[in-house]
Amino acid sequence: MYLRFHRPFLRLPVRFCARTLASEAIALPESAWDPHPTGFVGNEAVRLVTPSGEPTDSLEGPMAPTKHLRSCPYILQIMGELDAVWGRSRLMGLAAGAEVPPHVDSNYYWRTHLRIHIPVITNPGVEFTCGDETVHMAAGECWVFDSFRPHDVQNRGSERRIHLVLDTVGSDRMWHLMDAAKDAEQTPLFTPPGQSQAGDLRFEHVNRPDVMSPWEVQQHIDFLFDHVEPHEALEPVRKCLDRFVCAWAALWAQYGDSSKGVPEYRQRMLEVRRELAAIPGGGRILLDNGKSLYLFLEHLVFIYALAPAKSASAGSSKLAESYNAA
Repeated sequence: MYLRFHRPFLRLPVRFCARTLASEAIALPESAWDPHPTGFVGNEAVRLVTPSGEPTDSLEGPMAPTKHLRSCPYILQIMGELDAVWGRSRLMGLAAGAEVPPHVDSNYYWRTHLRIHIPVITNPGVEFTCGDETVHMAAGECWVFDSFRPHDVQNRGSERRIHLVLDTVGSDRMWHLMDAAKDAEQTPLFTPPGQSQAGDLRFEHVNRPDVMSPWEVQQHIDFLFDHVEPHEALEPVRKCLDRFVCAWAALWAQYGDSSKGVPEYRQRMLEVRRELAAIPGGGRILLDNGKSLYLFLEHLVFIYALAPAKSASAGSSKLAESYNAA
């Protein structure tokens, strides 16, 4: 259902005109650049695809192009050439001497999306580290990486780095490109500006469930247990989660995503959080990326199993804090 990486980076066998990309980025007004929502010093972005095309950093809602994307014909052409369904996308700037600190993407959004990086303006001092591998992405190249591993970016050069960063749930075209990327001998296909039209781009309209299906719940739990480190509390935690999935499946069979089932869905979610918190040592189980299993259960399953309006009063925050402190 969702992509599993087997290496930190993949360089896709396509490339684009860095000069044209740079000219479009430079032509944007200074007012188009906004501080990165994390507050990391030296990080800024131009919003290209957002919910309803509005000036927001939200990850949820029907996506649409912003006025800044509409002023960049070559970026539109590139998106058409990659032929994916697009989520939130941006031009991302990293000032000389600045960094993106080491982190792991734990949000449900990143479990369900790929992040494509196309360097627009770069320099030899820009290094991207993911897991135990470090690369320099050359201007015009096209990369994807495994955001479940610890990763960071350093700009040790003397000029600002700009990347075109496109988020997508993927497409048949993207899967073919990623398969082809495993062949290191393949010559990248160059897409010159103006040779093709962008056509009608596709944007995502559904990016989180109203009620997560039991099959999706099971998928996320299995993914996490594929990455879990040995621990004596694993077996009771696994049994607890098995019971949760069975109970969720029973509720799903009765209610599906109907609002009528919300009180019982909420109650079952509250119960499993309490059961997990009561398992000795459970909060100290780690994944192979060094992060807490319980934290990722929160961010991939419990927070997203019900839409915000339906999950109110499900008691997540204090329990999530107890997981982090355990």
